[in-house]
Amino acid sequence: MSDQQNRKPMDLRRRGIYILPNLFTTGALFAGFFAIVQAMNMRYELAAIAIFAAIVLDGLDGRVARMTHTQSEFGAEYDSLSDMVSFGVAPALVVYEWTLKGLGKWGWFAAFIYCVGTALRLARFNTNIEVVDKSHFQGLPSPAAAALVSSFVLVMRDNHYSGDVVSVAAAVLTVFAGFSMVSNFRFFSFKSLNRRMVPFIAVFLFALFFILVSVDPPIILFLLFFGYSLSGYVTYLWGRYGKRDETVAAEPPQEVESPSPAENEDVYR
Repeated sequence: MSDQQNRKPMDLRRRGIYILPNLFTTGALFAGFFAIVQAMNMRYELAAIAIFAAIVLDGLDGRVARMTHTQSEFGAEYDSLSDMVSFGVAPALVVYEWTLKGLGKWGWFAAFIYCVGTALRLARFNTNIEVVDKSHFQGLPSPAAAALVSSFVLVMRDNHYSGDVVSVAAAVLTVFAGFSMVSNFRFFSFKSLNRRMVPFIAVFLFALFFILVSVDPPIILFLLFFGYSLSGYVTYLWGRYGKRDETVAAEPPQEVESPSPAENEDVYR
């Protein structure tokens, strides 16, 4: 009896560990659903904050699964479905309800481009997960795209801009985020920082970043994610044109040999 009694708590604990990362995924899914409900109730700031909460929870579920060695195919599929709701449907509906609705069919068309971009981004990530470069993402990650759209809603609402005034800018930003997710541009993943030693000044700058965010969270978060969404394009342009100029400048000028008199005769004949 003692062995059976000791075995039951171990089984329950092992089952609980497998449930733990999925609880974080469920929390992210709830945050996305909560954002949709709040957008329908015209509480757009709360909806945008809920999307940021989903981003935090989505980042934790994978870390918990790796720390407890409880990765599974079910967890990966469940995480993708949760991401589709929290980072695809929720941001599209939040920005649509706030401002894109006034553009008529062009508004929901822009929201749909973002939504389908998220779906294609997640599908490509799942199929290429074994061959993709771990240090970079192929296309803008869906959490970053959701943060870009949500932070735009926050900063506009915080500065008392109505949805009618910024509807065109919101549509352009939404379409930009959708196309960036399905692009082939490379975005830094930050995953390699966990395995790399960093200098002390980097930790200080990291703390300074949180101080800056606390000063004006909406504008700092928007500038941060907007800059990250442009980083893939800047990296591509730098790799294509910047390195080419450096290579040309680094090549020593080749000496041109003067033709011999016999060659001159051949040239001028």
